[in-house]
Parts: sequence; structure tokens; C-alpha cells
Amino acid sequence: MMAKVTKDILIGELLEIDQGVIPILLNAGMHCLGCPASQGESIEEAALVHGLNPDELVAEINEFLENKKTEN
Repeated sequence: MMAKVTKDILIGELLEIDQGVIPILLNAGMHCLGCPASQGESIEEAALVHGLNPDELVAEINEFLENKKTEN
């Protein structure tokens, strides 16, 4: 079982776990996912730069991953 994503995980690491989270990040306003700087930012750092609540974003990502896991 995969550990839950936390706001400390780097965007690059998150994308390695599951690229299915890309639409969540894009919908949140993070349009620079391919940018090298974003790969080294944590979810929390990226969320704060974009004026988002990192806890809400992490909860949405974990919900997506949990739902995906139960579908398989």
C-alpha cells in the first residue's frame, strides 16, 4: 500500500508516483508542472506561491489516489 502524499513531497516525486494528478494540479492553477523549478518544490511551497491551501490540495490528491486504488 502506498503511503499518503504529504505537503512535503516534491512535485517531481508526486508526478513519478502517479501522473493522473496532473489535472488536479492544473485545475488548482499550477500550470508550470514541466518547469524545472517546480520539480524541486514541495506541494506546500507550490501551493503557497499560487495562493492555495496546501492541506486542501494534499487532501484532494490523496482522495484521487485512494479512489483510483479502490477501482483496481
